[in-house]
Amino acid sequence: NDAERISKLHTYDILDTPEEDTFNKIAILAAQIFNTPIAQVTFVDEERVFFKTNISPLKATEVDRKDSFCSIAILNNNVTLFENMLDVPELQNNPFVLMENGVRFYAGAPLKTPEGLHLGTVCVLDVEPKEVSEQQLKMLETLSSIAMDELELRLSTRKAMRTQTDMMNRIVHDLKNPNTTISLSAELIKKKSDDPKIVSEFADRIKRSATSVLNSLNNLLDLSQSENASFRLNAQEVDIFSILESAKKNFELIASQKEQHISIICDCSSVLLADPIRLQEAFENLLSNALKYSNPNTTVVINVSNVDNLLIVEFKDEGQGLLPDDMDRLFIKFSRLSAIPTGKERSNGLGLSIVKMLVELHHGKVWAESEGKNKGASFFISLPIN
Repeated sequence: NDAERISKLHTYDILDTPEEDTFNKIAILAAQIFNTPIAQVTFVDEERVFFKTNISPLKATEVDRKDSFCSIAILNNNVTLFENMLDVPELQNNPFVLMENGVRFYAGAPLKTPEGLHLGTVCVLDVEPKEVSEQQLKMLETLSSIAMDELELRLSTRKAMRTQTDMMNRIVHDLKNPNTTISLSAELIKKKSDDPKIVSEFADRIKRSATSVLNSLNNLLDLSQSENASFRLNAQEVDIFSILESAKKNFELIASQKEQHISIICDCSSVLLADPIRLQEAFENLLSNALKYSNPNTTVVINVSNVDNLLIVEFKDEGQGLLPDDMDRLFIKFSRLSAIPTGKERSNGLGLSIVKMLVELHHGKVWAESEGKNKGASFFISLPIN
């Protein structure tokens, strides 16, 4: 399946990258083993063959796939060997055979992924016919295995770095909302220091937000080592309505800055097994977005309902709505959508991807609906009750 092979090739992000010392040494060693003037490490893309290393008088970084001998080599499990191209009728009209000082000898060992897909080759070429030994061919296969090991190492390193970056972005994102509440509460305490009731109320809000910061920092330690940064849930019997009330309290001060209101409507049992901290994080991300992208003097309504043994939580806003293009990119990390914050708030494009991860850990689903631009949007979370 060439489509599967090409898709796998692209996951390595090796195409169009500059030369690297390890791959160069592999090609040089291959040239020395076969005593050839040309040695290459190649990757066969959809319509071209990219040279990661090209030890050759022909200074090129790619050739058409239809003209490359490597496009034949990736079809074979073992080394592809042409000791004299002129003895191979189907190759006699190849432009690299017909050219002045054309290629006469080729040996290429496929680069095999752990799944058995052939991404390219380590190959050697010469302008003279050549006979080679079985041992030389085995050594070429060994070099191709070393090249593949290097490719896997690059992929693992890049995944680890991406995971660490995602973790850092996530924790920064999680700290923004409670820090905003702390800042606003401190300002109000400063202005109303002579009113004990106000001071007590906003001191409690600061305490809750500080606890949220601590929980977010603890969450960072809970993230697993895997690429998708999954982690274990602390499942317990929880009341979703209570979690939503807590989220509402945390955001009332932020909402008041734009004279916005938050309303929760729940006329059903909202008890299920879940991780309350993770769910509150998901709810607060959706509530934060609803407030952030809605105009002043509007209301965000949170509807809780029970449908077919699923608990459905809807965050309905009166904001800027969603375009069809937005729907395709909603839950992709760092995506920029058409809506812009109405109060100069910042957005780093991580919130919805975090929501999706947390909801799916609960075996739930998240989706959005909107009738179009400036017609508001609803974000839904469905969670299994049993």
